[in-house]
Amino acid sequence: DCPGKEGTGGRKRNLTLLRNKLYMGQRRRTEPVVESTTTAGDHGSLRRSQSDRTEYSQKLQEKMAPQAVSFTPATSSQEDEEEVSRRMMARRVKIITELMQTEKDYISDLDLCIKEVIQPLRNKQIARFDVDGLFSNIELVHQLSAKLLSLLEEATTDVEPPMQIIGEVFLQIKGPLEDTYKIYCYHHDDAHTMLESYEKDEELKQHLRDCVQSLK
Repeated sequence: DCPGKEGTGGRKRNLTLLRNKLYMGQRRRTEPVVESTTTAGDHGSLRRSQSDRTEYSQKLQEKMAPQAVSFTPATSSQEDEEEVSRRMMARRVKIITELMQTEKDYISDLDLCIKEVIQPLRNKQIARFDVDGLFSNIELVHQLSAKLLSLLEEATTDVEPPMQIIGEVFLQIKGPLEDTYKIYCYHHDDAHTMLESYEKDEELKQHLRDCVQSLK
């Protein structure tokens, strides 16, 4: 009986070992396939993950830098033509308005100079004081500036911006402007020298000071 039992136990052990060998052999045959499939899947997932991150990074950069996108030549070229025309016309209107306001301020300064300085000095009739030599043809400059402003107002008042022909105004008054300012500029250096000499004379300097004080 004992030998029979040992034979039975031995057969069981041999069967168990055989099953283990078959299991291990099956693992060897299947594992490379599984590992290869798994690895390929992991690589595909990795490539998709990198692509998603790159796309997300690009979109994030665009959102974080909107100004860089909005001012590119491609964007500028896509602006609506009507909007560009409207902006140009608004800028033109602004320039014309500033031009006219500058001319008004200039005329106001000339008017003060004539009324508060030149005329009072003439009325004093100071023998050593050459009023016309000091101020040259400034009164003619005043008249011409008033004429220019009048023409500008005429060209813009009750006239739609696209129909305001400002260039024609300057072409019309071009000749008188050149003639008047040629005289003024020609006498400028002499007038400056004359003023320096008057400031060295206390009496004449006081007359000038009184006139300038009245402007304040």
